[in-house]
Amino acid sequence: MFFNKLQGNKRKVASNVVWAMTGKIVNMAGALLVGILVARYLGPSQYGLMNYIISYVTLFTVISSFGMDNIEIRELAKANGDEKYILGTCFGIRCGFSIIAYILISLSLFFFKADRYTTIMILTYSSVLFMQNFNIIRNYFFSIVENRYVVQTEISRTILGAIIKVVLLLMKAPLEYFIFATVFDTILIASGYFLSYKKKVGAILEWKFDKKRVPFIVKESFPLVLSGAAVIIYQKIDQVMIGNMIDKSSVGYFATACKFVDLILFIPTILTQTIVPLLIKEKQTMFPKEFRERKIQFIGVVTWISIIFAIIYTLFGYWFVSLTYGEKYLMAVPVLHIMAWKTVGMALSSSSGQIIIMEGLQKWSVLRNIVGCVVCIVLNMLIIPHYGIVGSAWVTIITVLCSGFLSNFIIKPYREIFKLQCIGLFTGWKSLLFIKQIIKKQ
Repeated sequence: MFFNKLQGNKRKVASNVVWAMTGKIVNMAGALLVGILVARYLGPSQYGLMNYIISYVTLFTVISSFGMDNIEIRELAKANGDEKYILGTCFGIRCGFSIIAYILISLSLFFFKADRYTTIMILTYSSVLFMQNFNIIRNYFFSIVENRYVVQTEISRTILGAIIKVVLLLMKAPLEYFIFATVFDTILIASGYFLSYKKKVGAILEWKFDKKRVPFIVKESFPLVLSGAAVIIYQKIDQVMIGNMIDKSSVGYFATACKFVDLILFIPTILTQTIVPLLIKEKQTMFPKEFRERKIQFIGVVTWISIIFAIIYTLFGYWFVSLTYGEKYLMAVPVLHIMAWKTVGMALSSSSGQIIIMEGLQKWSVLRNIVGCVVCIVLNMLIIPHYGIVGSAWVTIITVLCSGFLSNFIIKPYREIFKLQCIGLFTGWKSLLFIKQIIKKQ
C-alpha cells in the first residue's frame, strides 16, 4: 500500500495527518457553529452582504500570496540550511504583492462604483491580505512534517475568536462589528504562527532577504499565480455574480451551502500537503513503476474519501440545514445537494495538482485553470438569470471537473496524470484500507 512503502515515515505521516485533520475539524466546526449563530442573527440579506464582501476580497488574495504556498513547501522540504533565506525572501515578496493587491482592490471599487458602506467594509476587510503573509510559517511546519506546532495555536486562536463573536451577538452588534471581528481572527492566527515559530525555531528577525533568489521564486511561482487566480475566480466569482445579478439574500443561501461543503474540502488538501513533502524526499529511491503506483493510490484515497462525504451530504443535506441555520435558509438545501459533489472534483484537482508540482510540470497548470475560469464565468452569465443559485451550483460542478480532470486529457503533458486519475477514480476504494493500517500502527 501507498503509506506502507514510506519506510520509517509511517508513524510520522499518520501523526501529522491526525494532527492536521483534528485542527481543521476543530477550527472549522467552531467557525461553523459561530457562523450559524451569526447567520441566524443577521438574516439572509446581511449575511449575504457579509459573504459578498469576503468573496470580493478573496478574489485578490492570489496576488498577495503570488501562488507561492506550494513552491514554499517544496523548496523548504529540500532545503539544506537555507531555510532562513527562503523564508525571508518569500516573506518579502509576499509583502510587496500584498500592497499591490490592496491598491488593485481600491481601484476596482472606484471603477465599479460600489456604495459607500460596501466600499468601506471591503477596504477594511482587505487588511487580511497583510496578515495572511504569515502563512509562510505554516508552510514551513508543513515542509518539515510537524503540523502539531501550528495546529495547537490555531485551535486556541479559533476558540478566542469564537468567544469574541458570541459576545458581539449578545451585544446585538451591527454587521460592521462582525467584519472587524473576522479581520481580528486573521490577526490572532498570524500572531499564533509567529509565536509558534519563535518558540520552536527562533526569531523571524533572523530571516534573510536574498534578492538573488527572487527571480527563481517568482519564475517558479508565476505559472501557479496565474493558475491560482483562475482557481480563485471560479471558486468565488459565483457569489459576486449572484450578488450583482440577483440579490444579497441569494448570496446568503448560496454561501450557506458552501459553508457545509468547506467542512470537507480541507480533507484532500490536508492529505496532499502532509504526504507530498515525504514523496519529494522518497522519489529518488523509488523505481518509476513503483512510484506510479503510489500516485494512483494517493489520488484514489483522497477521491474516494470525498465521494463518501458527498453521498452523506446528499442524503442528509435537508436536515443539516434545517437543524442548524433554520427554516429561513431552506433555499440552500437544493444547492447543497449539488455542491456536495464539488468535493470529488476538488479532490481530483488538488491531488493531481500536487503531482504536477512534484514533477515540475507546473508551467502548463495555468491552462487547466484558465479552462475552469472561462467555463465558470461564461456558464454563470448564461445560467444565473434563468436558473438562479441552483444553476450556479451546477456550473460549479462542471467547472471543477473541467479544470481538475478533463483538462488533463486536453493538455498533452498531463495525459499521463489523467490516466492516473481514471485508474484512481475506479480503483481508489481499495486504497481506503490504508486507514485501518495506519490506525493499527498507532
